Amino acid sequence: QVQLGESGGGLVQVGDSLRLSCAASGRTFSSYVMGWFRQAPGKEREFVATITRSGGYTDYSDSVKGRFTISRDNAKNTVYLQMNSLKPEDTAVYYCAANPRSGGDYYTDSTWNYWGQGTQVTVSS
Repeated sequence: QVQLGESGGGLVQVGDSLRLSCAASGRTFSSYVMGWFRQAPGKEREFVATITRSGGYTDYSDSVKGRFTISRDNAKNTVYLQMNSLKPEDTAVYYCAANPRSGGDYYTDSTWNYWGQGTQVTVSS
C-alpha cells in the first residue's frame, strides 16, 4: 500500500508555470505506475498524464500535451508535474494516483488504486 500527498498548487496568471509534486510513502514507490488527474468544478475527474515505473514511457491527454511534463524521482519517492503555458481551462484540483499493475485503461480513474488528497491550481486571466 502507498500513501500519496500532493503539493505545489496555487494561484497563477495565464502563461505562467507551476510544478506539482506528489510524495509517496513506503519503500516500493518504484514498483508503481504513477499518474496525474484533475477535476474542474462541475466536471468529472479526467486523466492528465502517466509515467511508467522506470520513467521510460510517458503519456498525456491531448489538452496538455506539449505543455505539461510528468517525471519521477524514485530515490525521492516523488512524481512531478511540470505545467507550462497555463490556461484558465487548466484550473482544477489536481490528484496524483498510483497503480501497482501496468497496462489497463489508465485514462480511466477506476483503473487506479491509490489517490492523494489533491491540490488546487487556479489560473487567472
